Amino acid sequence: MIALDDTDRQILRALAEDGTLNAGALGRRLGMSQPSAWRRVKRLQEAGVLAGTRVVIDRAAVGFGVTVFLGIKLATRGRVSLEDFERAAGAIPEVQVIQHVLGQFDYRLQVTARDIPDFERVLRRRIMTLPAVGHVEANVMLSEERRLGPLG
Repeated sequence: MIALDDTDRQILRALAEDGTLNAGALGRRLGMSQPSAWRRVKRLQEAGVLAGTRVVIDRAAVGFGVTVFLGIKLATRGRVSLEDFERAAGAIPEVQVIQHVLGQFDYRLQVTARDIPDFERVLRRRIMTLPAVGHVEANVMLSEERRLGPLG
């Protein structure tokens, strides 16, 4: 674990808001030189604090207006390995996130679909046919608020 100072935290906040900032723009925003900003970002990358850059796609703008979170309880753990379930779930294009969790469910999946009938098709033809699926609970996302996380 790397020790973060206030400048590191400011860099992380700025990049969390806009991951396209280059070192020059980042330096201007934070009142530091471009080389200094570049060295700081490089240090954070090498330490594994910055693990990549992602593009956030507005799912509704590209025709996927429904997001559903599924809680999945596997029927039999011994017959099918967790890796088999994860591999099969990962092969479904509509499954955006697969989380192995502790608690009431074994897995939590984030599924995107064009609309509710499209989600029903994905659920019936793909999700319910995954290895060892037992109980499935669905929660349809109504709205979403993105937070930057614990950077301070």
